[in-house]
Amino acid sequence: MEYLKNVVTLALDPDRCIGCKMCLEVCPHQVFVEANQKVRLAHKDKCIECGACQRNCPAKAISVKAGVGCAAAVYFSFLKGKKEITCGSDCGDDNTSCCC
Repeated sequence: MEYLKNVVTLALDPDRCIGCKMCLEVCPHQVFVEANQKVRLAHKDKCIECGACQRNCPAKAISVKAGVGCAAAVYFSFLKGKKEITCGSDCGDDNTSCCC
């Protein structure tokens, strides 16, 4: 199941990936796939930002702001009266964006 488009903070540095495939084992939503002895992000919008991949990556090739993920985008978009749910990059002074 995909969640909201383009709100996930998940990032993979392919140059740091050592191909251990721990992220494949710990990801509950099969966000990663094997590719050329390493992994790549295949289904980024399925990520729930649980942080399991980042915590288990020995090469520190994965970063994600673990937390409430797309739930925060829905919540803050509703509070701000926005019709379209986005994560946006404008954090403002209160850092209320889910990506801040």
